[in-house]
Amino acid sequence: MDAALIPAFHDALVVAQTGSVGEAARRLHKTASAVSQQIRRIEERFGVALFEKVGRGIRPSAAGEALLGSLTRLFDEAASLEAQLGEMTAARVTTLRVAASDYLGEALLLPVLRRLFAEGAPLRFEITTTNSIEAGRLAAAGQVDVAIISTDRPLGPDDTRLCAQRFFWIAPRSASAGRKAGPIHARVGREPLLRLGAGSQGRRVLDELVGRSRLRPVSTIDLPSVSLMLSYVRQGLGIGLVPGLALRGDDRRHLAVEPADAPSIDVRLACRPTLKRAKPVALFLDGLIQEAASLRTG
Repeated sequence: MDAALIPAFHDALVVAQTGSVGEAARRLHKTASAVSQQIRRIEERFGVALFEKVGRGIRPSAAGEALLGSLTRLFDEAASLEAQLGEMTAARVTTLRVAASDYLGEALLLPVLRRLFAEGAPLRFEITTTNSIEAGRLAAAGQVDVAIISTDRPLGPDDTRLCAQRFFWIAPRSASAGRKAGPIHARVGREPLLRLGAGSQGRRVLDELVGRSRLRPVSTIDLPSVSLMLSYVRQGLGIGLVPGLALRGDDRRHLAVEPADAPSIDVRLACRPTLKRAKPVALFLDGLIQEAASLRTG
């Protein structure tokens, strides 16, 4: 293999992972034209087109899809080699890419990071905030090292069950003060229903619950995160359905909270299949497991 092509192969892998030359260039700290030139080097050398246009974006061509697995393994092995070499020095710092939804990151990830940094653990983190379904996909594809996800799917070979959590209805406390307002879910017919974006685990649970209970929302507001949903309710607007970990340590002075008639859902730790569990990585993973074990989600 011509070693001079390795940087070009790496650029092509990042473009495939992001679906955008511009986003790949931003992550690689290059210009978009420089990234495009690297891809052309490969295409001209081997006479194949690696990508094809789709709307305003791009995606791997048939040839690009066939090569994607090999490219991923190539750079996973390179990362493993770097880790082995780094372990021979005292100043080795391991980078971990982590994906989690906003509330799971706050409830589980934040306490662990505080402890690790206080102890001087040789770790650096790149954190992606997204919904659990997308976080799980990123881990399975090797685009992040670790994902903290909520899911009702069976455990995979690289999954660890952290805990189970229930779902709760939340509403502005002031709306029910001084009068019998009835159960929170009954207020959906006269107050806005706050929903997470389509494709998220929380939205799926809400849609199933609304359909099963035959609730008829008077209006809906779609929000990108559980944290923003809590903010709306604390400020007096809307009814929401949130997972139990989102209420951990939350200021409930402005919230009315009641259990929802929805099944509990697992919170899991999903690792990319080729993750090397060196000592700093194992320290981080064990910290997450211990933090989850300390939780009481009701």
